[in-house]
Amino acid sequence: MINTRNLAISVCWLVLWTPLICAQDLSRYREFQLGMNLLAVAKQIDARPSEVRVIHQRPAVIQELEWQPRHALASSRETDSVNEVLFSFYNGELFRMVISYDQQRTEGLTDQDMIEAISATYGIATQPAAKIILFSSSHIYNDSEKVVARWEDSQSSLNLFRSSNQPRFGMLVLSKRVDALAQTAILKAIRLDEQEAPQREIERQKKEGEETRAAQAKARPANKADFRP
Repeated sequence: MINTRNLAISVCWLVLWTPLICAQDLSRYREFQLGMNLLAVAKQIDARPSEVRVIHQRPAVIQELEWQPRHALASSRETDSVNEVLFSFYNGELFRMVISYDQQRTEGLTDQDMIEAISATYGIATQPAAKIILFSSSHIYNDSEKVVARWEDSQSSLNLFRSSNQPRFGMLVLSKRVDALAQTAILKAIRLDEQEAPQREIERQKKEGEETRAAQAKARPANKADFRP
């Protein structure tokens, strides 16, 4: 009787814990983890410091880094279905990945084909009637795309989409918390840029004038001595 009761309790615990044991890590795409720092990502893809784009510097530092895996490794050129990955960083922390799949490698695949392939890694998908904003961090409200399928938990969201501009699929992977912080910071940065634009233009013109006068002053003695009417 006791053994039967213990067995029943054990089975109940197994049922309760099975979803947690089998839960997929939605914060990871291949070898990249949301929350990684920029230096770790750059090292992993063998990127040079000059390849990192600083989009905004205040109120938060927003940076971007592009990677084309098929061009990085000769062994993957014929097999990798990813054409390009755009990494976005908030104060050095990876919070977004926009994956563009190669058109030839996905040619003929239906939405359901893609959902089945991705679900093998991330579990059951939902198909919400929603759109996602695919912004390059310099502009927050860029093109939006319809979500084909979504995998999400309380912290992360993966969104499969089909590009409306060209016949290819893509995936948006993001940290919900940090993405919200980044979007707020980007909006503030854009407003600051707009407010400061007139003063920056005045300073640019002033600097340009000073440089022109300095160049003229430097050239004047030699040109005056050599001038022949």
